[in-house]
Amino acid sequence: MIPLIDVCLILLIIFMVITPFLVQSQIQVNLPKASTGIKGGDEDVLKVQLGAGGEISVDGKPVKFQNLEKELILRFSKSYKKTVLVEADKTVSVERVVAVLDAAKKLGAGKVGIAVKPD
Repeated sequence: MIPLIDVCLILLIIFMVITPFLVQSQIQVNLPKASTGIKGGDEDVLKVQLGAGGEISVDGKPVKFQNLEKELILRFSKSYKKTVLVEADKTVSVERVVAVLDAAKKLGAGKVGIAVKPD
């Protein structure tokens, strides 16, 4: 019984050490500035991040662009969140942002928006 407890404690320590690295692995997005940005509540918003290198994440989970619609369908069906906020790096092409907004509206998002950094 003692070796089993030792193994469990070692696994617990490993997970405690690895967890901060997993949380910090989100995409870094350099948002464009705007003077009319407003601060809203983040609790009921589904965030889609578009990185400068082409990476995409939905609520912090990395997703391929081809699987974006499937991921949005899963998120919309599991949750009450129907508002999508796109956090796109300022170097991302407008075409990619419009594709994400279009996919969200097509799948039934009530509201869509683009995140900006207050000026």
